[in-house]
Amino acid sequence: MTTHIAPPEAGPYNKNEEEEKKIILREYRALLRALKERLKRGDKAMLRRAFEMAADAHKDMRRKSGEPYIMHPLAVARIAVEEIGLGVTSAICALLHDTVEDTEISLEDVEREFSKSIAKIIDGLTKISNVVDLKADTTVQAENFRKILLTLADDPRVILIKLADRLHNMRTLESMSRDKQLKISSETTYIYSPLAHRLGFYEIKSEMEDLALKYTQPEIFTEITQGLSETKRERTRYINEFIKPIKEELSGNGFEFEIYGRPKAINSIWNKMRKKHVTFDEVYDLFAIRIIVKSTPEREKEDCWKVYSIVTNFYRPSPERLRDWISVPKGNGYEALHTTVMGPGGRWLEVQIRTERMNEIAEKGLAAHWKYKEGVPTAQENKLDSFLKHLREILNNPDTDTIDFIQDFKLDLFTEEIYIYTPKGDMRVLPKGATALDFAFDIHTELGRHCIGAKVNHRLVALSHQLVSGDQVEVITSSKQNPSEDWLSFLITAKAKSRVKSYLKEDKRKIAEDGKDALKRKLDHLKVNPSQYNLNELMHYFKKPSPLDLYYAIAVGNIDLKELKNFVVHGDKLQPAVKEIKHDIKHAAAEEDHPKHKNSKAPELIIFGERSDKILYKLAQCCQPIPGDDVFGFVTSGEGLKIHRTDCPNAAQLLANYGHRIVKTKWAKNKEISFLAGVRIIGMDDVGVIQKITNVISGELRLNMRSLSIDSKDGIFEGTIMVYVHDREELNKFCNKLGALEGIQKIERLESSETPS
Repeated sequence: MTTHIAPPEAGPYNKNEEEEKKIILREYRALLRALKERLKRGDKAMLRRAFEMAADAHKDMRRKSGEPYIMHPLAVARIAVEEIGLGVTSAICALLHDTVEDTEISLEDVEREFSKSIAKIIDGLTKISNVVDLKADTTVQAENFRKILLTLADDPRVILIKLADRLHNMRTLESMSRDKQLKISSETTYIYSPLAHRLGFYEIKSEMEDLALKYTQPEIFTEITQGLSETKRERTRYINEFIKPIKEELSGNGFEFEIYGRPKAINSIWNKMRKKHVTFDEVYDLFAIRIIVKSTPEREKEDCWKVYSIVTNFYRPSPERLRDWISVPKGNGYEALHTTVMGPGGRWLEVQIRTERMNEIAEKGLAAHWKYKEGVPTAQENKLDSFLKHLREILNNPDTDTIDFIQDFKLDLFTEEIYIYTPKGDMRVLPKGATALDFAFDIHTELGRHCIGAKVNHRLVALSHQLVSGDQVEVITSSKQNPSEDWLSFLITAKAKSRVKSYLKEDKRKIAEDGKDALKRKLDHLKVNPSQYNLNELMHYFKKPSPLDLYYAIAVGNIDLKELKNFVVHGDKLQPAVKEIKHDIKHAAAEEDHPKHKNSKAPELIIFGERSDKILYKLAQCCQPIPGDDVFGFVTSGEGLKIHRTDCPNAAQLLANYGHRIVKTKWAKNKEISFLAGVRIIGMDDVGVIQKITNVISGELRLNMRSLSIDSKDGIFEGTIMVYVHDREELNKFCNKLGALEGIQKIERLESSETPS
């Protein structure tokens, strides 16, 4: 997939008032052109009113880049219309989406000027605005995520405009500070790209992920974009060679079609490099061939299979890589045939076959075709209805404001799908890995609650039996059966997990009420409210995943409220005393290194790495940063400051959920302290290979080695080396030296999860 990456602005913003007016008017006219075919009588005047109202409300506001603020709502409206496929109502809402939040215009003003439905959508957009509120002290992400999903279940246009808003924010992230770039990018990959994926907006999902990679791991982004640029000519030549015989055959058979090669998303290429432990040069499927056929509704399926037959007449397919999403579309309505074939020069290549209608759904997402367009929704479009129904069922559970809810729901958003049949032959779509019990809950929550087993293809199986596509399942129940805690260990769907947790928590809630009362009395004594912020601080400090668990632990005596003496009160906020390091460390470091910049605009910047006696910090084990890595600090409750790499596996969750705990950090130059780092090495098993490696470590570079582990099989050896280095530069030098040895095929830095204990 290709992505639209907005180029960085060329230098500082320096337009005069006359130039600005011309640019704003040009953008507004572009919006009108995009809506031209959908404008009915009165629409143009209403759109003009919305534009003038927004322009007047934002007239004294500017974006971080320096441009007039009205450019943002105009851009969001254009994305909503051109890239998502929404209409006039949504364009008006997009123009006004920030007015109620940021200006003196009220919802009543909007309703009076336009309509109740427009006011309702803008109200929905305002309610979830704190998710992207950069001024907020904290992001209570689980609760915000739930609010987003509630608005999606109520009126999908709210979240679609929000996706357009977030996409434009990502495209213009260049002018934001580094910590804001990290926070917004992490929220995007954590929440918005999974939603875009589930709603079928593959282009938007890919672009969001690519832009997030650009700001979280700029070196990798640059490496891949440069690699794609350098190989473009060779790719074009190969694609032309591949499609030439197919083109001739399709034309000869009377097909009207488009055929072209498209580079895959940058983030997709990076994921492949990580999973397969290969370099960019070793990723062969950098692009896919797409064939789009013009076809009538009744001939779509037949035509796609005919095209498949023509392609496989020229190139041998891989049978296990055939994906038939025409006979059984994905849960979000995506339809296509995907196959992987052996192309010229012995290279595997993915081919995607679609009709024009299928391509439109794939490009713009199913939601854009849904109830706001004329005509009756198709069977595929009703899939969105079933998704929203499924969403409402989950949200009816009162415990959906917890972090684990996000994790469960994200699994439903991103995982592959399987197709299961009831005894009567009705089909249900479930995530890959779903169990017989997941299926029971998918049919009905009471059926799941009393399920004792199932028959899969007429054979009796346990509740935990994993289903595969094509299974026919009959659920067996008993009125005496009730959910057990063990069920959570094998359930995978968000609906089933949330219902089981709800059943289990019914008794727990009664006990927890006592703990809630005890905590409130204690907080009243401290003159502090039990706000969401304060509950988050207490949950983090006592390591409890939800308020219920916190109250329950207090009620049964597992938490002693005397420990609140470890907190300090700032205004109406509880903060662990360790948070004082944000003040103490900063000044201890800044006074010595940068006396002139003590009161600079980066009050959270902490210089660390050379004064371990003055700065309480630890290097996170999950990513093992070393000097030279791009890092951020995370203030923990009991262990001081923890330093994480920005590409740490946990970075997105920390940055998205605990924005108020993130501290900008910077390595201090110091050659006295050594840091443990690991590399994986692969090569030809040859006599003396270990001696060559140890010569580089001990002889040439004089590094201190902690461990060396080598395993050999069939003439190939693979090993891990743990060494102490001063910084990333020294680690890179070490890797380059090893890579230059004869017979060594690959050197790569170890992720911490792979590090030998």
